[in-house]
Amino acid sequence: MIADPAATAGLVVREVRGATRGGAATRIVVARRTYPTDQLDLWEALTSPERIPRWFLPVSGDLEVGGRYQLEGNAGGVVERCTAPDSFAVTWEFGEMMSWLEITLTPAGQGTTLELAHEAPVDPQMWGQFGPGAVGVGWDLALMGLGLHLESGAPVDPTIAITFPTSPEGIEFVRRSAAGWADAAVSDGDEPGPAHDAAGRTVAFYTTVPEEPSDSEGSSGSGN
Repeated sequence: MIADPAATAGLVVREVRGATRGGAATRIVVARRTYPTDQLDLWEALTSPERIPRWFLPVSGDLEVGGRYQLEGNAGGVVERCTAPDSFAVTWEFGEMMSWLEITLTPAGQGTTLELAHEAPVDPQMWGQFGPGAVGVGWDLALMGLGLHLESGAPVDPTIAITFPTSPEGIEFVRRSAAGWADAAVSDGDEPGPAHDAAGRTVAFYTTVPEEPSDSEGSSGSGN
């Protein structure tokens, strides 16, 4: 899928910031990557319901301010703000969890820099277990898919995308990504040891192949 996973993971600049929203503590993971395309093309890839599935997931709903959207098998939410072709902000709702996503585009020489900022309430147990990589690695994988689509114009094969994190190249990409997010958390004040331990657990989460049910498990519940 990618020839050099370490170099591809290195295309993302990562930052972690503490914040508050409505009086509650939050953490913001920020990912920046510059793509060799113009701002209008990148904006369309991010906002067109025809192009989003080519690198991410099928999307339905009303992609206008105030409208609700739903990504197939993933999050949905409300479009809170949109200033084309510069930025948009949406709520990111998955089950009972609510967080907030903001995308900003800025020209950068012959390309365009995308900044993704995902803000979520602080869950100390979850943060201690996985750190920012729980969210950040997933976004790094999505930004990689976006880059592949922009490079070729073709859709990313969803079967390859699903199996990529457990491939040798994918494991290396996830390892580099999680380490980068741990470094960003340390820069924001987290202790280095626990931050990198959490990154290791994040790598295991993304790269472990689910066990196939045994024959006995698969036949349980069948009648005679």
